[in-house]
Amino acid sequence: MIFLSSVCSLITAQLLKSIIYILNRRKKKSRELVEILIWRTGGMPSSHAALVCSVCTAIAFTRGIASDLFIFSFWFALVVLRDAMGVRRSAGLLARALNNLGKQAAEKTGLEFHSVKEIQGHTPLEVVVGASLGIFIATGINLL
Repeated sequence: MIFLSSVCSLITAQLLKSIIYILNRRKKKSRELVEILIWRTGGMPSSHAALVCSVCTAIAFTRGIASDLFIFSFWFALVVLRDAMGVRRSAGLLARALNNLGKQAAEKTGLEFHSVKEIQGHTPLEVVVGASLGIFIATGINLL
């Protein structure tokens, strides 16, 4: 049940993220859609949050909340959730600012500038929706 819950949560979150992307963008590139389905981070809902909350919830159902495995998964989930909306989001915003500054400096000086990768973190709402999705799916699977 743990594996099934986690896979279903991850796939559902990525599918929802793709649907939301399609609805919010006028130009739809097939390459971007495939990238979102398979690999891209950031966006609504957080698939990281859905995955770790689903695992934690499924472990609570199968092993109980007093088990060592549940305690580990709970703290692991908190670290992942905090990282998704804290560290990764801050790093992504900082990288975007650095790229903008570098492009402006390159235009004025004529020097070559190589952009750094902009990692997309999550807003608190994206994390809450992803976490709720994971908990809901794991609960549904374990109660059926």
